[in-house]
Amino acid sequence: MMSFGRLKFERRMEVSRVWQVLAILIAIAASMLVTALLLYTAGADVSKAFSHIFAGAFGNWDATIETLVKATPLMLTGIAVTIAFRAKFWNIGAEGQLFAGAMMAFWISTILGWLPAALLFIAIVAAGFLGGALYGGLAGVLKTRFGVNEVLATVMLNYVIKYAMSYMLVEGPWRDPSSFYQQTSKLPDVAQYPLLLADTRLHIGFAIALVAVIVIHILLTRTSLGYEIRAIGANPVAAKFKGIRVNRTIVLVTLISGGLAGLAGAGEVFGLHFRLRPDVSAGFGFTGIVIAMLAGLRPAWVIVAAILFGALLNGGVRMQIFTNVPTALISAMEAIVLLFFLTAAFFSRYEIRVIREDG
Repeated sequence: MMSFGRLKFERRMEVSRVWQVLAILIAIAASMLVTALLLYTAGADVSKAFSHIFAGAFGNWDATIETLVKATPLMLTGIAVTIAFRAKFWNIGAEGQLFAGAMMAFWISTILGWLPAALLFIAIVAAGFLGGALYGGLAGVLKTRFGVNEVLATVMLNYVIKYAMSYMLVEGPWRDPSSFYQQTSKLPDVAQYPLLLADTRLHIGFAIALVAVIVIHILLTRTSLGYEIRAIGANPVAAKFKGIRVNRTIVLVTLISGGLAGLAGAGEVFGLHFRLRPDVSAGFGFTGIVIAMLAGLRPAWVIVAAILFGALLNGGVRMQIFTNVPTALISAMEAIVLLFFLTAAFFSRYEIRVIREDG
């Protein structure tokens, strides 16, 4: 008679706050260790690489402000993905919704450019949200009315909007006739976002991002719509039997999610680049997925995760300059951080039991 055992994962009845904190600390230590090994194999001085990342991200006032600039679109795409994922709508299209918001905001600015600065700003922000919302809502309608898988729909819609924008910037009416690049003419000063701090690049889009996170937190935790979203995310079948109009709520969620991503696009165009061009997003929509998962789909933690990734992006530039390590390693570091934090989140919620089997 031999005794064998198999492993079984069981959800913890109660998640200890101490264990959660311990799991996060272990995840931080493990991700730093693996990142150090990665830098070492790339031929970099590990201590110098880490110090340059920190100095580039938070070494002085200017570096800290620039980190917040980098974090601004990430907060918006992160919270956009968060609200969609809470309803178990797998929105992989925040990148396309970002471009849709940028395009709508630019178009409105060309039509309403005669407005005073304050009114034009409101119109641009509203148009950015509307553009992203309509594009996100399209994916919601495709799922609820025609049964199209949202992952496939949102991924394909990313390409549709990018090619549409390329056409407008290459052969369409938006192309800057004085430039060989795919871009529009520079926006007039009246259309540009106001700065939060003089002599910096930190614009009002950062405040918009913070407000958006707070609003979504309140919506998810203090409103009936938030209850419906969480109920659908937990069990859509049970939610339907409870009287929740699942399809309507999903479409509404996609409108909100897409609108938030659209705000990120408007912010990049009117707050930083001051013209519409294909590189207004450095993959912010896809990074937003990572941020949402790293935050555990909790709005408040989206801010922390976005600033962390903004720091990695900003510090990575300095690391490359002083250590000759390619910035592509920053993407690998982001993946490592995500992997260990997701693992920590899993083991904080589940315990491993050994089931003995006699044979």
